[in-house]
Amino acid sequence: MENKKRCAWVNEQNELYCDYHDREWGTPIRDDGPMYELFLLELFQAGLSWITILKKREAFRAAFDGFDVDKIAAYGEEKVVSLLQDAGIIRSRSKIAAAISNAKIVISLRQEFGSFCGYLWSFSNGKVVMNPETGYRATSPLSDRMSADMRRRGMRFAGSVTIHSFLQAAGIVNEHDADCFRYQEIMETLQESSVIYE
Repeated sequence: MENKKRCAWVNEQNELYCDYHDREWGTPIRDDGPMYELFLLELFQAGLSWITILKKREAFRAAFDGFDVDKIAAYGEEKVVSLLQDAGIIRSRSKIAAAISNAKIVISLRQEFGSFCGYLWSFSNGKVVMNPETGYRATSPLSDRMSADMRRRGMRFAGSVTIHSFLQAAGIVNEHDADCFRYQEIMETLQESSVIYE
């Protein structure tokens, strides 16, 4: 394992966790495919540890048709029963049902905003949100606003805590620790005009 200063939450003994942190977490996503994948996985993570989801990620990919939102939106009861029998994923009927109904809403957002990313980034005017405070926070003003709008549209498992975690992972919010090597790497890719503090 490379000797790099990482965020305090990273388990340095877990190569999967380190690789996810170093390559993905907090990197701004502007493409609907990876964004929706992350959104779906965050739904299933609710109440569980993220490492549990990372270990099952490829099983989720296989079970959910490569995270194809159009296919997921069309799932019927036969597919739900099949998913409930798949030991490789989180077998929660309520989360599976939410994934299907949320997929339909994502499609409507795509139609309204041009893309799912277009909807998500509209809340920060396309800018990466920085935390003006130091220290961990479970929610943010941005996640509060987005969660409220998602729930108004019928999204399930979209509380502010879950959405803030999603925003951190998707890089819409940059909350790498200030002394983490990825914090500076990400900041170097951004212009001052593309960052806001909230």
